[in-house]
Amino acid sequence: MNAVHVRSAERALSAGTWLIVAGAMLYSILTVTPLAAAHTSDEWDWTAPILPLVVDAAVVIVVRLDAVLARLGGNGGRWPIALRWMTGCMTLALNVADSALAHDLVGVAVHAVAPLLLIVTAETGLAYRRAITRAVAALEERQRAEREQRERAAAERREEAARRAREEREHAAALAREQREHEARMAREQTEREERARREEREREEARERAERAERERREREREQRERERERAEREAAERRARESREREERERRERQAREERAERERAALLERGPAETKLPEGEARAIVAAAFGAGLPVRAAAELCGWSVGWVSARYAEHRDPAAGGAELAIAGQ
Repeated sequence: MNAVHVRSAERALSAGTWLIVAGAMLYSILTVTPLAAAHTSDEWDWTAPILPLVVDAAVVIVVRLDAVLARLGGNGGRWPIALRWMTGCMTLALNVADSALAHDLVGVAVHAVAPLLLIVTAETGLAYRRAITRAVAALEERQRAEREQRERAAAERREEAARRAREEREHAAALAREQREHEARMAREQTEREERARREEREREEARERAERAERERREREREQRERERERAEREAAERRARESREREERERRERQAREERAERERAALLERGPAETKLPEGEARAIVAAAFGAGLPVRAAAELCGWSVGWVSARYAEHRDPAAGGAELAIAGQ
């Protein structure tokens, strides 16, 4: 017997128990429902199946919890026993009540089969599960004892093997210690030779590094000197360009001021001529209108100075205010 057989037996017991419970519940509902309907008012006939369902639900609870407690090796006390027998007796009474009231002994016997089978199956299943739990516990205890015995034997074998291995290691360690001492002497001599060679190589390397560092410092100083000279040249060139830019700006400012003064004199000369006696040529008239516009004279005063019409002068004023609009007006006037 092993764990596989135990699980197979438990599955068979559980399947058979639930099959009997399901059959008994179905049979009880079909049997008790007409009895409950016959003793219920007509308007509440639909509640007749509730009573067998409630009783059978209690049976399911009892069977299920008893199975769990039995598997865990526990005991629920007196109340689960009372509930189990009370539900079984209720189921038996409800199933045989209709036949008993009719004094039908055969019907009583027939309808008592399913409830009695359910009661006995519940008690038997509980006893089986408890027996299986005890058997499983005994099997596990026996397996645990066998496992501990095997572990003790294995531990003893390991200790013996460890003892032999320790002795062999001690012997090998003694031989290895002598060999290591010899090798250590050889290694120290070799290390001393290598250390001398490394020290000489390090001194040569340090001398080479000092020479390279001095060369790098010399090149760095030369590069910094060249950089300073380049920066000084760039600074002088920038100062020269700034000076030339200032001189050029000053020269342009003086030229612009001279142009403005000359234009102001020309505009003043045009405006000082007084009203024209005749219509002046267009080029001269345009110059007078431009001077009047710049001086802020009204259109009529400009017309008197050039001898042209007020409309023409207004068009010229519009050109000065908006050159694009003035060009469009000239194009329309030409058409």
